[in-house]
Amino acid sequence: MERLARVEELEGVVSGFAAARDGIDAMLRDRGLRQTSPDLTAESLLRGARASAVLAGSASSLDDVRRGEGDAIAQAALRLSVELLGLAPVLSRAPVQALARLHTLAAAGTVPEASLGRPRDAGAAARLRDVLGVLDEGLPALLTAAVLHAEIATGESFGSGDGLVARAVERLVLVSSGLDAKSLLVPEAGHLAHRAAYESNLRAYATGGRAGLQAWLVYCAEAYAAGAEASPVRDR
Repeated sequence: MERLARVEELEGVVSGFAAARDGIDAMLRDRGLRQTSPDLTAESLLRGARASAVLAGSASSLDDVRRGEGDAIAQAALRLSVELLGLAPVLSRAPVQALARLHTLAAAGTVPEASLGRPRDAGAAARLRDVLGVLDEGLPALLTAAVLHAEIATGESFGSGDGLVARAVERLVLVSSGLDAKSLLVPEAGHLAHRAAYESNLRAYATGGRAGLQAWLVYCAEAYAAGAEASPVRDR
């Protein structure tokens, strides 16, 4: 992506992501994660689903989501969390297909079936193909996740469920890259903990320009650090 040219020159970006990565690596090393059980991954995905749903307007609690009794938005976020890990290899070999599946899960029951998994128009489809090129740029996984999140959310790629899809893609990048293969980080909770900053920095990104890009990336480094603190690993 042309917008990412010389991204390493943006003040605070390299140092911010380096600090976030150090914190994440320390969290993943905690408590002998060689013995990590699947229940930690399941709990992380549940916490992420609930946080993402709240950011999309849900009023459901974590207990609601855990019982499968949340509102429609929470149910959509839960569907995404259930299939997310299985889409990691798909993102690597066929990213458009992975995103189509995510949108189908997020928007099921809210738009006509013919619209599920399809960008809202030709312009959105072209922009989506362009932004997915970031996966081949060789950038750090955290930075790639942050950019895809912002592009899908602000570009309204599908015209429905875009926030849910954007946050699911963000987590999916962290898994498929191997940075967080067991999906123990809860980036969605990091965004919810800093909701005002999350929403304002997405708006800044949408306006374009280097300043908006810088603000979003510096913010994301902080959010990812908060996502590490929200991991269920910290409970043990």
